[in-house]
Amino acid sequence: MRALLLVIVTATASFADDRPNILFAISDDQSFPHASAYGCKWVSTPGFDRVARSGVLFTHAFAPTPGCSPTRASILTGRHAWQNREAGTHASSFPADLPIFTELLESAGYAVGSTGKGWGPGNFRISGRTQPPAGKSFGKKKNKPPYSGISRNDYAENFAAFLDECPDAKPFCFWFGATEPHRVFERIENPKPEQIDSVQVPPYLPDVPEVQADLRSYAREVEWFDKHLLSMLDELQRRGELENTIVIVTSDNGMAFPRAKANLYEDGIHMPLAIAWPKKVPANRTSNDLVSLIDIAPTILEATGTTSPGTMRGKSLLPLLTSNDTGVIDPTRTAVFAARERHSSSRYMTLGYPQRAIRTRDFLYIRNLRPNRWPAGAPRRMNANGQASAMHSGYHDIDACPTLSLMIAKRDEPDFARCLALAVDLRPAEELFNIQKDPACLKNLADSPEFQRQKTRLSRRLDEELSATNDPRAIGNGDVFETYPRYSGLRRFPKPDWARADPDKVPKLPWLEERLKKTRKQPAGAAK
Repeated sequence: MRALLLVIVTATASFADDRPNILFAISDDQSFPHASAYGCKWVSTPGFDRVARSGVLFTHAFAPTPGCSPTRASILTGRHAWQNREAGTHASSFPADLPIFTELLESAGYAVGSTGKGWGPGNFRISGRTQPPAGKSFGKKKNKPPYSGISRNDYAENFAAFLDECPDAKPFCFWFGATEPHRVFERIENPKPEQIDSVQVPPYLPDVPEVQADLRSYAREVEWFDKHLLSMLDELQRRGELENTIVIVTSDNGMAFPRAKANLYEDGIHMPLAIAWPKKVPANRTSNDLVSLIDIAPTILEATGTTSPGTMRGKSLLPLLTSNDTGVIDPTRTAVFAARERHSSSRYMTLGYPQRAIRTRDFLYIRNLRPNRWPAGAPRRMNANGQASAMHSGYHDIDACPTLSLMIAKRDEPDFARCLALAVDLRPAEELFNIQKDPACLKNLADSPEFQRQKTRLSRRLDEELSATNDPRAIGNGDVFETYPRYSGLRRFPKPDWARADPDKVPKLPWLEERLKKTRKQPAGAAK
């Protein structure tokens, strides 16, 4: 068991004794503001709330992508997704030459471990990495989950097992990656009256009992993640380690509902975030600063005194954390950026839906770089017999769920048709939303004459960031993202009209051709 450090200073004592521990907790698919610290009445998160009370609650934190694997890579590297090459896409590889904060801490003398979902899905070994990017995995402790769809991993007990294994003289960094609230969810059959009355359905989804029930099931899985977080905080306190542990709690992307996860709209990238460090960070404060999850790695490195590799685009949050102020603490933080490439196998030849975005305090500007592609995936796929399946059987960038099924089944009814169109229809090359008036991102102002000045300004600012960071999409090599192999399952889709009209616009994918040779099967999307 990890013993309390004796307060004894000797000439041979390691400087590591005074460095903070790190507990990084990340849920899987949770949107802002779905935590009770934000006033959400239908989600109870005493663990998250405890961290917020002990430190800083962030109201304007954003994921660098709306997908789990590329966001987790960006958290580890402190870089924009487009700077991470293969790791900037979903279910690809993770280049070994990209420095990550976990390995930097380990090299600096930290004990590093993880439980649950670290970086993934993807193949880190094929790039030459020898251990999971989030750290050595601890997963032997199991429990019996109360509902289907919840992992058997006893996250809190595995954290305790990690602490037991830590040398007393070493500080530690532990990555707690829940697989909740990722789908699938078990439906709540008998909700409490207060749950029925308080659920808030976003305006891009039908406000009907079936969707309300789906949201309650999502909330229950958020609470499961939070339950283990609370147990970990209690364990740290019991061992006398909580005072000098930096606890960071967030999520990787938005909730798994249509138009949220896998979208650059607010509910896809606006994240919960709370950070506490009782020894150094004044408690019970709120930051309204625009921050990105790529700021986490440089924050950890600065707080631990670990040398930064100089490759990170993120900016340390330590000045915000150690300030006594609240509200907007750093007025120079005027924008954050986000991107999307391939999310799942959802289109012909596994092609992605490339996007770039800039979010300021008032506006969200999105650039859809291939507006002729379906944003949620092709409407139909190929069956095993090589024939196109029924219309609306696709949309695989949306996790299969009761809400989507209902929207498709009732698409002849006006409100369901409206919501389905918002989720799956083709989108224009540019989108602009006034977040102060339209947080659900329903009214596109990109073509509105009165907003042309704002659009031009944001477009220029986005271009500056993309150019400064050598985004392949900005320097004429954007199709490189399509060439990165996908190591999860592949689906086949009919060839779209644009590919038939201009075959030269279909990127060459050597990895698909190689897989064809090995499997002697047609590659995804090869059907005519």
